[in-house]
Amino acid sequence: MQQVARAPAAQSTHNHRAAQPRSRVVSNAGLFGISFPFLKAGPPKPSKAEARAEAKQELLERIATLDRGASATEDDKADVERLASALEGLNPTARPLASPELLSGKWRLLYTTSASILATSRPPFLRPQGPIYQTIDAERLKARNNESFPFYNQVTADLTPLGPNKVAVQFKTFTLFKLINITAPPAAKGELAVTYLDDDLRISRGDKGNLFVLDMADREARLEGQ
Repeated sequence: MQQVARAPAAQSTHNHRAAQPRSRVVSNAGLFGISFPFLKAGPPKPSKAEARAEAKQELLERIATLDRGASATEDDKADVERLASALEGLNPTARPLASPELLSGKWRLLYTTSASILATSRPPFLRPQGPIYQTIDAERLKARNNESFPFYNQVTADLTPLGPNKVAVQFKTFTLFKLINITAPPAAKGELAVTYLDDDLRISRGDKGNLFVLDMADREARLEGQ
């Protein structure tokens, strides 16, 4: 009599279970099936305040040896422009004209690309040697730029708001050697945008493309009676 072969059901079931792959969830889940993604994470991202402080320090260190820009090469200028733009992208004061407590005061020029302010067309001994300042009185919309040793030249100006961070600048009086006053012609005007402002540093850009980096020298300075 021909026997009919029967597959061992229990054995087949056992083999089927043995052939199944382990659960992908369990194999990837970590210890006891619990994942710990923070164990794989890199260092935490700096806060915006920390990133701003780092970018600010990098810019200040870069311009420290450039004689306010008078000795800057084209490569230096490109590098400073890159660093200044990075800091401007972290500007904590979007509306400087609405923050006169930050904008007003006597600012010291640290760096500029303005050849006229640096007097780079003159021999070095005929250029400004001492600090160069810009005093802004945001409440009265007045400004004064002044050199110190050896010439003590200065210029006063009226400011007209053009937006939350930009003013029109109308120069009024030039003073030469702290003695001779000359009335500025109506054509002596320009525009100035404040692109970065915090408690002690300001970046501004003029309508002729010049960059200015200044730090606060006297927070209480104002231009009463000008």
